[in-house]
Amino acid sequence: MPEDSCLFFLECPSCDGLIKPLPGDCCVFCSYGTAPCPPIQRGETCGEGDDD
Repeated sequence: MPEDSCLFFLECPSCDGLIKPLPGDCCVFCSYGTAPCPPIQRGETCGEGDDD
């Protein structure tokens, strides 16, 4: 998991399928991870500060 951002799409390394978040979630980590993405953990909105 990135330490500073969310990831909306993730390509599965096993099946090459595209994983998307569940409805209402901001990213794949919040939908399928064991912990929410770092921005959500910090109380921010998913996607804040992703100006890369």
